[in-house]
Amino acid sequence: MTRSPLFKHLDRLEEYICSAIFLVMTLVGFANVLVRYLTNFSFAATQEILLNGFLLLTVFGAAIAARRSQHLAVTLFSDLLPAPARRSMEWVATVLGVILLLLSAYYCMEMIGNQRASGITSPGLQVPSWYYSLGLPLGFVMIALRLVQGTLTPRNEVPDV
Repeated sequence: MTRSPLFKHLDRLEEYICSAIFLVMTLVGFANVLVRYLTNFSFAATQEILLNGFLLLTVFGAAIAARRSQHLAVTLFSDLLPAPARRSMEWVATVLGVILLLLSAYYCMEMIGNQRASGITSPGLQVPSWYYSLGLPLGFVMIALRLVQGTLTPRNEVPDV
């Protein structure tokens, strides 16, 4: 069964997001180094942008790992079980992981609401802090979806790239 091109691109959405974030981080970091070298001054917001970029890269990178079933897992006890019980244990872990990730997304939404209500701004750019937090709930939901997708995908069909 062939998939439409739209689904092929949606299946790699996290990779596109990570590529865009990494490109922006590289350009900002390079510009900062160039300006600092030429003028002995530095952009005040560089650290702020790069720090938040690393946070988003981590979250969306975890979604990529979950889709490929390459996320960290402690399998000491499940490896001792027979195959059917091991598969059941994998589903229990997936369900618990999805619950944790959806709770994380929910609390990130609450955090964004609190940041908006309090009017907190970032120290470097003086933009509302919730701007930087907007990607977190989406990232946690994507990890949860990709975790289920990785569990549903037979091991011999997990994409490497």
